[in-house]
Amino acid sequence: MLTLAPEGQLATVDIGTLRTEAGAQIDEVQIAYRRWGEPAGDPNGTNNILLVEHALTGDPDASDWWCEAIGPGKALDTNEWCVICTNALGSCYGSTGPASPYPGGTGVWGSRFPAVSIRDMVLAEHRFLEALGISRVHAILGGSMGGARALEWTLLYPEQVDYALVIAVSARASAWQIGIQTAQITSITQDPHWQGGNYHGTGSAPDAGLAAARRLAHLTYRGELEIDERFGTSAQPGENPLGAYREDGERFAVQSYLEHQGRKLTERFDAASYVTLTEALNRHDVGRGRGGLNKALASSTVPTMIVGVDTDILYPYHQQEHLSRNLGNLLAMSKLSSPVGHDAFLVEARQMDRVLRNFIALTREAPSAHDIAAARGDYDI
Repeated sequence: MLTLAPEGQLATVDIGTLRTEAGAQIDEVQIAYRRWGEPAGDPNGTNNILLVEHALTGDPDASDWWCEAIGPGKALDTNEWCVICTNALGSCYGSTGPASPYPGGTGVWGSRFPAVSIRDMVLAEHRFLEALGISRVHAILGGSMGGARALEWTLLYPEQVDYALVIAVSARASAWQIGIQTAQITSITQDPHWQGGNYHGTGSAPDAGLAAARRLAHLTYRGELEIDERFGTSAQPGENPLGAYREDGERFAVQSYLEHQGRKLTERFDAASYVTLTEALNRHDVGRGRGGLNKALASSTVPTMIVGVDTDILYPYHQQEHLSRNLGNLLAMSKLSSPVGHDAFLVEARQMDRVLRNFIALTREAPSAHDIAAARGDYDI
């Protein structure tokens, strides 16, 4: 019988010392999580556990940011499924990251927190599940950074994942993605209040840099069509951006909107975690050390459904097409059609409902990765 935190309640699990892919050491690592629904079945075999992965600045409260997908009677029906959502290593919603206490009681990690990769996040989650007594899950689902984690799960631990749903992400970071993400990182690290990453506890934080990073990022999360339809060249009410001289207080409506998005993030997210997680996305490359992208994807045995967005600027649809053409075990391919862009998997509730219900249905019909391996004789059963 698994012992999990009460439904919906934030809890942390100690996973000990973690050595990163690049060779750094993180001591006393904790992974935070929430869960909904009751676990059923064998935690080391066939069960009803769905592991949901959040995006860059997401948190483990998936019932909030995916509220129309998770719950009784919804696509991820918590009357049937046990949904677990962790907080990524390096984030600031309960898991160990730059703002966490440094082992030994000397402040927080700050600049001492090492760079981490998507694989490091998956390793931490694997250790987290082990600590809970779970060695196999029915499926892993995620979008954007969560999709990168879901994809890495299928390659790092295929024997422990029966099915996967990978949404709005690529097999590796493109040069364009690294460029736009590096510009966001630089916006933060060049803020005078960054203080080399050691601003925690000083009374000042690089909020201006974090807000600027968010403005850049938000333009890649939303579609050009949606932004233009909403704002066009309209002025912010009461302001005049067409005066004889440019002034900061005289803005187009879209400027005000982006500034609002930046302020909102500074109120809920840690700048150093933003740098850490964005750097992890820069390092995302499933082909590294596996003979290249296509060889790595072809080696995948986990039945995987791929979903893309037709107007995605950040992870263009051709990147999901590349995944679908090269994955060794493609379960299905689906496209969200939306002017919203990358964020469509969080916004287009009806389309995502169909996608998720179809995915769950397919997992009932197609043999799992474990079934396939057993048929090949990989397991003694």
